[in-house]
Amino acid sequence: MIEVTDVAYDYPSKRALHGVSFTVEAGAVLALVGPNGAGKTTLMRCMAALDSPTEGAIRIAGLDTQEDPRAVHAAIGYLPDFFGLYDELSVRRALTYAARSRGVAEADAAGAVDLAAQRVQLSDRLEARAGELSRGLRQRLAIGQTIVHRPRVLLLDEPAAGLDPEARRSLSDLILKLSAEGMTIVVSSHILAELEDYSTRMLMIRDGRVAGGGVVAAGAGSRDDERIAASFADPPPDLAEQLAALGITVERLDGDEAVLALPDGEDDAALLARLMAAGLRVRSFQPVRRTLEDAYLAESAR
Repeated sequence: MIEVTDVAYDYPSKRALHGVSFTVEAGAVLALVGPNGAGKTTLMRCMAALDSPTEGAIRIAGLDTQEDPRAVHAAIGYLPDFFGLYDELSVRRALTYAARSRGVAEADAAGAVDLAAQRVQLSDRLEARAGELSRGLRQRLAIGQTIVHRPRVLLLDEPAAGLDPEARRSLSDLILKLSAEGMTIVVSSHILAELEDYSTRMLMIRDGRVAGGGVVAAGAGSRDDERIAASFADPPPDLAEQLAALGITVERLDGDEAVLALPDGEDDAALLARLMAAGLRVRSFQPVRRTLEDAYLAESAR
Protein backbone atom coordinates (compact mmCIF):
# COMPACT_ATOMS: atom_id res chain seq x y z
CA MET A 1 0.00 0.00 0.00
CA ILE A 2 2.93 2.36 0.75
CA GLU A 3 6.28 2.02 -1.05
CA VAL A 4 9.13 4.39 -0.25
CA THR A 5 12.27 3.86 -2.33
CA ASP A 6 15.64 5.56 -1.75
CA VAL A 7 14.07 8.85 -0.73
CA ALA A 8 16.36 11.79 0.01
CA TYR A 9 15.25 15.33 0.80
CA ASP A 10 17.40 18.47 0.90
CA TYR A 11 16.73 21.74 2.67
CA PRO A 12 18.91 24.66 1.61
CA SER A 13 21.26 24.15 4.55
CA LYS A 14 21.22 20.38 5.06
CA ARG A 15 19.99 16.98 3.90
CA ALA A 16 17.02 15.89 6.03
CA LEU A 17 16.46 12.40 4.58
CA HIS A 18 19.16 10.01 3.41
CA GLY A 19 18.04 7.16 1.13
CA VAL A 20 14.97 6.11 3.14
CA SER A 21 13.31 2.89 1.90
CA PHE A 22 10.46 0.82 3.36
CA THR A 23 7.08 -0.70 2.53
CA VAL A 24 3.84 -0.88 4.49
CA GLU A 25 1.20 -3.49 3.71
CA ALA A 26 -2.49 -2.66 3.48
CA GLY A 27 -4.31 -2.50 6.81
CA ALA A 28 -1.19 -2.02 8.94
CA VAL A 29 -0.80 0.68 11.57
CA LEU A 30 2.79 1.87 11.32
CA ALA A 31 4.40 3.72 14.22
CA LEU A 32 6.94 6.13 12.74
CA VAL A 33 9.21 6.83 15.70
CA GLY A 34 12.38 8.72 16.41
CA PRO A 35 13.67 11.75 18.30
CA ASN A 36 12.67 15.30 17.48
CA GLY A 37 14.46 16.48 14.35
CA ALA A 38 14.94 12.95 13.00
CA GLY A 39 13.09 13.69 9.74
CA LYS A 40 9.68 12.21 10.54
CA THR A 41 7.63 15.26 9.53
CA THR A 42 9.65 15.78 6.34
CA LEU A 43 9.02 12.15 5.42
CA MET A 44 5.29 12.48 6.17
CA ARG A 45 5.01 15.57 3.96
CA CYS A 46 6.72 13.73 1.11
CA MET A 47 4.34 10.79 1.58
CA ALA A 48 1.41 13.23 1.53
CA ALA A 49 2.61 14.60 -1.85
CA LEU A 50 3.07 18.07 -0.36
CA ASP A 51 6.85 18.08 -0.83
CA SER A 52 8.79 16.39 -3.61
CA PRO A 53 11.81 14.28 -2.68
CA THR A 54 15.17 15.41 -3.98
CA GLU A 55 15.84 11.79 -4.91
CA GLY A 56 13.86 8.55 -4.88
CA ALA A 57 10.18 7.74 -5.28
CA ILE A 58 7.06 7.19 -3.18
CA ARG A 59 3.96 5.26 -4.23
CA ILE A 60 0.74 5.42 -2.21
CA ALA A 61 -2.01 2.98 -3.16
CA GLY A 62 -0.21 2.45 -6.46
CA LEU A 63 0.03 6.20 -7.21
CA ASP A 64 3.31 8.04 -7.65
CA THR A 65 3.40 11.11 -5.42
CA GLN A 66 5.40 13.14 -7.93
CA GLU A 67 3.65 12.04 -11.11
CA ASP A 68 0.07 12.27 -9.82
CA PRO A 69 -0.05 14.28 -6.57
CA ARG A 70 -3.73 15.21 -6.93
CA ALA A 71 -4.76 11.59 -7.11
CA VAL A 72 -2.61 10.89 -4.05
CA HIS A 73 -4.37 13.71 -2.18
CA ALA A 74 -7.72 12.08 -2.97
CA ALA A 75 -6.51 8.68 -1.74
CA ILE A 76 -5.05 9.82 1.57
CA GLY A 77 -5.91 11.78 4.67
CA TYR A 78 -3.13 13.85 6.23
CA LEU A 79 -3.19 15.58 9.60
CA PRO A 80 -0.08 17.69 10.25
CA ASP A 81 1.33 18.37 13.68
CA PHE A 82 0.06 21.97 13.57
CA PHE A 83 -3.34 22.22 11.93
CA GLY A 84 -5.77 25.06 11.39
CA LEU A 85 -9.55 25.24 11.54
CA TYR A 86 -12.01 27.84 10.31
CA ASP A 87 -13.21 29.02 13.72
CA GLU A 88 -16.35 30.73 12.40
CA LEU A 89 -17.64 27.59 10.68
CA SER A 90 -19.86 25.13 12.50
CA VAL A 91 -18.65 21.56 12.82
CA ARG A 92 -21.15 20.55 10.14
CA ARG A 93 -20.01 23.23 7.70
CA ALA A 94 -16.33 22.51 8.38
CA LEU A 95 -16.83 18.82 7.64
CA THR A 96 -18.95 19.61 4.58
CA TYR A 97 -16.26 21.93 3.22
CA ALA A 98 -13.61 19.26 3.81
CA ALA A 99 -15.73 16.61 2.08
CA ARG A 100 -16.47 18.70 -0.99
CA SER A 101 -12.87 19.94 -1.31
CA ARG A 102 -11.70 16.30 -1.24
CA GLY A 103 -13.97 15.28 -4.09
CA VAL A 104 -17.06 13.95 -2.31
CA ALA A 105 -20.09 14.49 -4.56
CA GLU A 106 -22.67 17.04 -3.35
CA ALA A 107 -25.33 14.34 -3.10
CA ASP A 108 -23.09 12.23 -0.86
CA ALA A 109 -21.67 15.01 1.30
CA ALA A 110 -24.33 15.01 4.02
CA GLY A 111 -23.96 11.28 4.61
CA ALA A 112 -20.17 11.56 4.66
CA VAL A 113 -20.38 14.38 7.21
CA ASP A 114 -22.70 12.43 9.48
CA LEU A 115 -20.47 9.35 9.34
CA ALA A 116 -17.29 11.34 10.04
CA ALA A 117 -18.96 13.16 12.95
CA GLN A 118 -20.10 9.85 14.39
CA ARG A 119 -16.61 8.34 14.09
CA VAL A 120 -14.97 11.21 15.96
CA GLN A 121 -17.84 11.51 18.46
CA LEU A 122 -18.98 14.96 17.39
CA SER A 123 -22.55 14.13 16.34
CA ASP A 124 -23.89 16.21 19.24
CA ARG A 125 -21.70 19.20 18.30
CA LEU A 126 -22.55 19.58 14.62
CA GLU A 127 -24.00 23.07 15.07
CA ALA A 128 -21.26 24.31 17.42
CA ARG A 129 -18.66 26.73 16.05
CA ALA A 130 -15.18 25.30 15.69
CA GLY A 131 -13.78 28.24 17.66
CA GLU A 132 -15.91 27.25 20.67
CA LEU A 133 -14.48 23.74 20.93
CA SER A 134 -11.95 22.55 23.50
CA ARG A 135 -8.45 21.42 22.45
CA GLY A 136 -9.51 17.77 22.42
CA LEU A 137 -12.70 18.45 20.43
CA ARG A 138 -10.78 20.58 17.92
CA GLN A 139 -8.43 17.64 17.42
CA ARG A 140 -11.43 15.38 16.81
CA LEU A 141 -12.79 17.82 14.24
CA ALA A 142 -9.42 18.00 12.48
CA ILE A 143 -9.30 14.21 12.29
CA GLY A 144 -12.91 14.16 11.10
CA GLN A 145 -11.97 16.50 8.24
CA THR A 146 -9.06 14.19 7.42
CA ILE A 147 -11.21 11.04 7.13
CA VAL A 148 -14.48 12.49 5.81
CA HIS A 149 -13.73 11.31 2.25
CA ARG A 150 -12.91 7.78 3.51
CA PRO A 151 -9.25 7.69 2.41
CA ARG A 152 -7.37 4.44 1.85
CA VAL A 153 -4.29 5.74 3.70
CA LEU A 154 -4.23 7.97 6.78
CA LEU A 155 -1.13 9.93 7.83
CA LEU A 156 -1.15 11.42 11.34
CA ASP A 157 1.75 13.55 12.56
CA GLU A 158 1.89 13.75 16.38
CA PRO A 159 -1.93 13.41 16.65
CA ALA A 160 -2.02 13.03 20.45
CA ALA A 161 0.06 16.13 21.26
CA GLY A 162 -1.69 18.17 23.93
CA LEU A 163 -4.57 15.75 24.45
CA ASP A 164 -5.75 14.66 27.89
CA PRO A 165 -5.86 10.92 28.77
CA GLU A 166 -9.55 10.56 27.87
CA ALA A 167 -9.05 12.19 24.47
CA ARG A 168 -6.01 10.00 23.82
CA ARG A 169 -8.07 6.91 24.58
CA SER A 170 -10.74 8.06 22.12
CA LEU A 171 -8.05 8.59 19.50
CA SER A 172 -6.68 5.08 20.08
CA ASP A 173 -10.16 3.58 19.75
CA LEU A 174 -10.74 5.46 16.49
CA ILE A 175 -7.44 4.32 14.98
CA LEU A 176 -8.19 0.71 15.92
CA LYS A 177 -11.64 0.97 14.32
CA LEU A 178 -10.32 2.50 11.10
CA SER A 179 -7.60 -0.14 10.90
CA ALA A 180 -10.18 -2.91 11.36
CA GLU A 181 -12.07 -1.45 8.39
CA GLY A 182 -8.96 -1.86 6.23
CA MET A 183 -7.43 1.61 6.33
CA THR A 184 -3.63 1.78 6.26
CA ILE A 185 -2.40 4.22 8.91
CA VAL A 186 0.96 5.85 9.65
CA VAL A 187 1.27 7.64 12.99
CA SER A 188 4.34 9.71 13.76
CA SER A 189 5.43 10.37 17.34
CA HIS A 190 8.47 10.48 19.58
CA ILE A 191 6.42 9.26 22.59
CA LEU A 192 6.13 5.47 22.46
CA ALA A 193 3.33 5.28 25.04
CA GLU A 194 0.99 7.10 22.64
CA LEU A 195 1.46 4.38 20.01
CA GLU A 196 1.41 1.25 22.13
CA ASP A 197 -2.29 0.39 21.99
CA TYR A 198 -2.78 0.32 18.24
CA SER A 199 0.49 0.03 16.30
CA THR A 200 1.20 -3.25 14.51
CA ARG A 201 4.46 -2.19 12.83
CA MET A 202 7.28 0.17 13.71
CA LEU A 203 9.82 2.10 11.68
CA MET A 204 12.56 4.01 13.46
CA ILE A 205 14.06 7.13 11.87
CA ARG A 206 17.25 8.64 13.24
CA ASP A 207 19.21 11.50 11.67
CA GLY A 208 17.19 11.15 8.47
CA ARG A 209 17.98 7.46 8.05
CA VAL A 210 16.13 4.21 8.69
CA ALA A 211 17.55 2.81 11.92
CA GLY A 212 17.58 -0.80 13.05
CA GLY A 213 16.06 -3.41 10.79
CA GLY A 214 13.50 -1.34 8.89
CA VAL A 215 9.80 -2.05 9.40
CA VAL A 216 9.38 -4.55 12.25
CA ALA A 217 6.42 -6.11 14.04
CA ALA A 218 5.64 -4.30 17.27
CA GLY A 219 2.95 -3.21 19.66
CA ALA A 220 -0.63 -4.41 19.29
CA GLY A 221 -0.81 -8.09 18.47
CA SER A 222 2.96 -8.53 18.42
CA ARG A 223 4.61 -11.47 20.20
CA ASP A 224 8.08 -12.16 21.44
CA ASP A 225 8.56 -15.75 20.25
CA GLU A 226 11.75 -16.19 22.29
CA ARG A 227 10.27 -15.64 25.74
CA ILE A 228 7.44 -17.32 27.63
CA ALA A 229 5.42 -15.88 30.51
CA ALA A 230 4.42 -18.73 32.83
CA SER A 231 2.78 -18.98 36.22
CA PHE A 232 2.72 -22.00 38.53
CA ALA A 233 0.18 -23.29 41.06
CA ASP A 234 1.75 -24.07 44.45
CA PRO A 235 5.32 -23.53 43.20
CA PRO A 236 8.02 -25.35 45.17
CA PRO A 237 10.46 -23.23 47.20
CA ASP A 238 13.30 -24.31 44.93
CA LEU A 239 11.45 -23.47 41.68
CA ALA A 240 14.42 -21.56 40.27
CA GLU A 241 16.75 -24.48 40.93
CA GLN A 242 14.34 -26.99 39.36
CA LEU A 243 14.02 -24.86 36.24
CA ALA A 244 17.79 -24.49 36.02
CA ALA A 245 18.18 -28.25 36.37
CA LEU A 246 15.91 -28.62 33.34
CA GLY A 247 18.23 -26.37 31.36
CA ILE A 248 15.70 -23.53 31.26
CA THR A 249 16.95 -19.97 31.60
CA VAL A 250 14.83 -17.89 33.97
CA GLU A 251 14.91 -14.23 32.99
CA ARG A 252 12.63 -13.15 35.81
CA LEU A 253 11.02 -14.93 38.77
CA ASP A 254 8.51 -13.22 41.04
CA GLY A 255 6.68 -15.59 43.36
CA ASP A 256 4.66 -17.94 41.17
CA GLU A 257 5.26 -15.99 37.96
CA ALA A 258 8.29 -16.35 35.68
CA VAL A 259 9.60 -15.21 32.32
CA LEU A 260 11.44 -18.08 30.64
CA ALA A 261 13.78 -18.00 27.68
CA LEU A 262 12.70 -20.50 25.04
CA PRO A 263 15.63 -22.95 24.63
CA ASP A 264 17.29 -23.13 21.20
CA GLY A 265 15.61 -25.65 18.93
CA GLU A 266 12.56 -26.05 21.19
CA ASP A 267 9.09 -24.69 20.59
CA ASP A 268 6.66 -23.59 23.27
CA ALA A 269 4.70 -26.87 23.19
CA ALA A 270 7.85 -28.89 23.90
CA LEU A 271 8.82 -26.58 26.76
CA LEU A 272 5.36 -26.87 28.30
CA ALA A 273 5.53 -30.67 28.06
CA ARG A 274 8.88 -30.69 29.86
CA LEU A 275 7.60 -28.51 32.68
CA MET A 276 4.59 -30.72 33.23
CA ALA A 277 6.66 -33.92 33.01
CA ALA A 278 8.85 -32.52 35.79
CA GLY A 279 5.79 -32.33 38.03
CA LEU A 280 5.39 -28.55 37.92
CA ARG A 281 1.79 -27.40 37.95
CA VAL A 282 1.58 -24.86 35.16
CA ARG A 283 -1.32 -22.45 35.61
CA SER A 284 -0.70 -20.16 32.62
CA PHE A 285 1.71 -20.29 29.70
CA GLN A 286 1.93 -17.84 26.79
CA PRO A 287 4.43 -15.90 24.68
CA VAL A 288 5.46 -12.58 26.15
CA ARG A 289 3.75 -9.65 24.47
CA ARG A 290 6.37 -7.55 22.73
CA THR A 291 5.83 -3.92 23.62
CA LEU A 292 6.70 -1.02 21.38
CA GLU A 293 9.44 -0.06 23.82
CA ASP A 294 10.88 -3.59 23.60
CA ALA A 295 10.96 -3.31 19.81
CA TYR A 296 12.44 0.17 19.90
CA LEU A 297 15.24 -0.82 22.29
CA ALA A 298 15.96 -3.98 20.28
CA GLU A 299 16.22 -2.04 17.02
CA SER A 300 18.30 0.70 18.68
CA ALA A 301 20.85 -1.92 19.69
CA ARG A 302 21.29 -3.18 16.13
